[in-house]
Amino acid sequence: VQLQASGGGLVQAGGSLRLSCAASGSTLTSYTLGWFRQAPGKEREFVAAISRGGGNTNYADSVKGRFTISRANAKNTVYLQMNSLKPEDTGTYYCAADRRILSTPPGRPTFWGQGTLVTVSS
Repeated sequence: VQLQASGGGLVQAGGSLRLSCAASGSTLTSYTLGWFRQAPGKEREFVAAISRGGGNTNYADSVKGRFTISRANAKNTVYLQMNSLKPEDTGTYYCAADRRILSTPPGRPTFWGQGTLVTVSS
């Protein structure tokens, strides 16, 4: 499966962004999907994941209550709605596909998309 993320940009603290990730090359319903992020100088970290049917989700503690992951299987797309953004949310966001990312702790995904940069100014 090929994953293409979009929707990043520059936003002020307290603002919102919605990231999208379009999949091609395979049926989206075959995969658990999620988002990871990497801040400059830091390791890549888990953000959110959603099950194949959309019934189960998981979030990093740092984004709970502010971010919402969803998916539109008919459009082969997964979304990340980010509200009340903070400067510490700044980083490159990557979409990913693998059933292991819904595990606790989340496993390393097999498939990665290219990143989209999110910058939150204070």
